[in-house]
Amino acid sequence: MKLDILQENLAKGLIIVGRTISTRAQLPILSNVLLATDQGRLRFSATNLETGINFWAGAKIIEKGEITVPAKTLAEFVTSLPAEKVSLETKENSLKISCGAYQADLVGLSSKEFPAIPSAKQKPSLTVSDLAAAVPQVAFAAAQDESRPVLAGVLVSFTDQGLQLVATDGYRLSVKKINGIKNSFKETKLPKNLIIPGWALTEVVRIIGGGEEVKPVGL
Repeated sequence: MKLDILQENLAKGLIIVGRTISTRAQLPILSNVLLATDQGRLRFSATNLETGINFWAGAKIIEKGEITVPAKTLAEFVTSLPAEKVSLETKENSLKISCGAYQADLVGLSSKEFPAIPSAKQKPSLTVSDLAAAVPQVAFAAAQDESRPVLAGVLVSFTDQGLQLVATDGYRLSVKKINGIKNSFKETKLPKNLIIPGWALTEVVRIIGGGEEVKPVGL
């Protein structure tokens, strides 16, 4: 793999996917971030086996390829670089990073060991502003004790009218309905009810931010 990317785009991608990386990962590969060329862009992938994030950033791809490297070490080095062009080049299982007078070599692991992150297929039209407003209105009611995963999650129900989000910690209950989604869920093979960790939905909102535009949200 060989490519050029702006320092700010590289740092942004590492910060976003780094939110799912555990500092106490039992498997070494889970402490790494996967960097891979993907249709003219650079894809960042990270997972803790419960939640996975893919993020794409624009880059000048010279040679295709992929590698996994320690996420924390890479992020610390990239954030210390000046806001200039950064060159990435892989040689076997090592990544060479060059930016002006700065250079570093990181030893990584084969991308074949990295867990696959499934892609979403069902994509109803949902406004970013609706999702960003709905999640905080219900996630606060979810239990903070992760020993009770059912109560620590948000129940997401798919209906013909849209989505319904429900959360409770056993003492309080919050319900939010999002109507007007164009796609019907009748044909999907997904369960009609799913429990998603409250912290995971909160992270999604932090990543997508606000706005009024309609973006495809895969489910």
